[in-house]
Amino acid sequence: MPTPAPTTSAPTAPRAHPALGIIGGGQLAKMTAMAALQLGCDIVILERQSHGPAANLATHFLMGDWNDPAAALGLATRVDVVTVENEFVDAASLAALEAEGVAVYPRASTIALVQDKFTQKTRLAEAGLPVPAFAAVATPAEAVETGNRFGWPVVLKARRDGYDGKGNVTLRSAADVEDGWRTLGGDRGRTLYVEAFCHFTMELAIIVTRGRTGEVATYPVVETVQQDHICHIVRAPAAVDVGVAGQVRDAAARALEAIDAVGSFGVECFLTADGRVLINELAPRVHNSGHYTIEACACSQFENHVRAVMGWPLGSTAMRRPAAVMVNLLGTANGLGWPTGVTSAVAVPGAALHLYGKLESRKGRKMGHVTALGDTLAEAEAAAAAAAGALTFGDTQ
Repeated sequence: MPTPAPTTSAPTAPRAHPALGIIGGGQLAKMTAMAALQLGCDIVILERQSHGPAANLATHFLMGDWNDPAAALGLATRVDVVTVENEFVDAASLAALEAEGVAVYPRASTIALVQDKFTQKTRLAEAGLPVPAFAAVATPAEAVETGNRFGWPVVLKARRDGYDGKGNVTLRSAADVEDGWRTLGGDRGRTLYVEAFCHFTMELAIIVTRGRTGEVATYPVVETVQQDHICHIVRAPAAVDVGVAGQVRDAAARALEAIDAVGSFGVECFLTADGRVLINELAPRVHNSGHYTIEACACSQFENHVRAVMGWPLGSTAMRRPAAVMVNLLGTANGLGWPTGVTSAVAVPGAALHLYGKLESRKGRKMGHVTALGDTLAEAEAAAAAAAGALTFGDTQ
């Protein structure tokens, strides 16, 4: 059956302002659009579904498959620059836009390097960057051999389309391999690889924005705390010494150069007991670990992303207060997307509430976040936790 033409909620009109196209219409697109609107840009969204958090901010909203070059070209004809809110947009679709002369940032070649995690790790290792040991595996027997070589436990990972812990299985011994292989779809042709298990003491992250000409804006190094493999708390700046922070900043900047990045990227790292920093993975887009920058920094990761992809000078990443803490708001059950407890949450002094406007809550789904600033991390975290604790998503009756 032929793919239906993308649909739009408004007719094409001559552009009176710079126009930014965003592939994907979720919360990352929403916060990027808010920053772009503040800078006077028109926003055009291409999304597979008829509704998403960014839909009501778009000058034009197109519905179509972003991996269909025809749908992507329908977006491109309306904008000056195309960017992405996720790394699941097939690089070939973006390359088709570039072949038509469309400005796409991050570039298709960058997305191709990052969206396959084995290819990503290979490029980072070739650039001399610190990463856990890893190896491609084509069969369960190869996974067993790699586990024996690296030492158990190891992590079996999907090369593509994994996030928030989905697409990863920890293998404690060779006895776990067959089940892990089936769980991740290796028996159905999904490509997998094995990575050495990192016995880390802290998970760190950093947002780095890289402009079209290579200029770089670096945000503070943050600590991330996971809950069920989903980022739950971000503490900025991380309580680490200057040497560790310097390792993270240096590795992140070199990583973005290695993949020829343009835009705001999230770089996730492990800190080991002996003080070494290893890169866990890159996200070629604005990132959950940088949501705190909206309130905490002079120029947020979202505004700097817009500046970078549009070819404008980057803004200051300086923090407005000594400390900031962000708490993710996750669905606890299936139900409506509007939470209970909003009145109590917004009454917490110093807490900034962000609700993404999703229609439905599901267990573990990211529904919003809270950020609070303070003179200390403890002060900021107390306010953010109080506001977050007042909210419940999903039908729990």
